[in-house]
Amino acid sequence: MNPIAEFVKKSRKNAGLTQEEFAMRSGLGLRFVRDLEQGKETVRMDKVNVALEMFGAIAVPGRKERE
Repeated sequence: MNPIAEFVKKSRKNAGLTQEEFAMRSGLGLRFVRDLEQGKETVRMDKVNVALEMFGAIAVPGRKERE
């Protein structure tokens, strides 16, 4: 799982929110939240940042680690 997916899922659960509640509070669609938490690589970065802002975080450019 990618780090953003892990962060959002863990933070959402720590906040005691279901995916549905998180989607409603953030203004994002439930399908997007599910895709994000599953690590789908084709999600929109502007929406990723909306999700991250709910937990005081933001995505920034960086180099991909080699596997």
